[in-house]
Amino acid sequence: MTTHTSTNRAARRRTPSRLAAIAAPAAALALLLSGCGTTAAPSADSTETAAAEIAGCEADTTKTSTGAVDLTDAFGREVTLDAPAKRVAVLEWQQIEDVITLCVAPVAVADADGFTTWDTAVELPEGATDVGSRQEPNLDALFGTDPDLVIVEAYTAEDEIIGKLEKYGVPVLATKGADAKDPIANMRDTFSLIAEATGREERAGVVLDEFDAHLAEAKGSLKDAGLETTDFVYFDGWIDGGNVALRPFGQGSLVGEIGEELGLTNAWTGDVDPAYGLGQTDIEGMKAVGEATLLHTATEEKSEDEFAQALETNPVWAALPAVTEGRLLSFPTGIWTFGGPRSAQQIIDAYVSVLAGPAAGE
Repeated sequence: MTTHTSTNRAARRRTPSRLAAIAAPAAALALLLSGCGTTAAPSADSTETAAAEIAGCEADTTKTSTGAVDLTDAFGREVTLDAPAKRVAVLEWQQIEDVITLCVAPVAVADADGFTTWDTAVELPEGATDVGSRQEPNLDALFGTDPDLVIVEAYTAEDEIIGKLEKYGVPVLATKGADAKDPIANMRDTFSLIAEATGREERAGVVLDEFDAHLAEAKGSLKDAGLETTDFVYFDGWIDGGNVALRPFGQGSLVGEIGEELGLTNAWTGDVDPAYGLGQTDIEGMKAVGEATLLHTATEEKSEDEFAQALETNPVWAALPAVTEGRLLSFPTGIWTFGGPRSAQQIIDAYVSVLAGPAAGE
């Protein structure tokens, strides 16, 4: 695993803190939300029942394909299954969301508590075994659920986790964590790849059509809103060694690219990483975004007011046009900014809610 890969993973897993008045984001959560549940694996019958009861899937009538599956994953690895996977174990949040969106109940997931806190686009069905952290899952607990497929996020075909999982003799589907060259396409490709492995291609088509329609409708809403400016920067941040660290979501970030698809202009032009499109700056560096509206994630945490206070008492921050003009706006809580189609729809809704709502006088 390359150095920049581990850096990207650590950076992405920084999660937002609570700004007392403006709910801006803060520090890393990856190692904090890493429960190690080892509950007994559900039986095949109970798993099928849970799948039929997945929230949002009650009225689903799409068909599951049958027959052998022979596909190539995101890294050119051949994955062969005798039949579409039914007992799926998933080790990353975006892919957990994708599996549930496809109306498949996972038998095992990593960091269930973290997922249900930070990704509210879908509801985790009962019965999934929590196998611990995403970074170091409990493999005995994982394979104790008798999965017929393990879905993992990776950055190269040589990632250590792939080799560890393959030793258990269960097919491993490796998906690409992110790609700043085209984050929306990568999100769609990951979703479609999982659909192919689970025989849920028809359901995937419905979901992606809904995403496209949602995006098109939102474009119209923002176009008609008469926004004061279409320039924006989405960011999160934290306190690092007593200093304020800010992370703008630049070109190549999923949030940033969705904003631009909606007709907005991402005003962050600084350096970003090649996977997630994430930048790094301080308060002084935010002067470069000019008149741009500032958007950020909100959370329910009550112990991270230090970050809010550091911003509110900083004269450079207070003088930013977006701050002085009341255009520092928070997205709703529970939106996973690295998620699948359902999270992407939440992002779209958030843009419309915080931008078109005020512009329309709502």
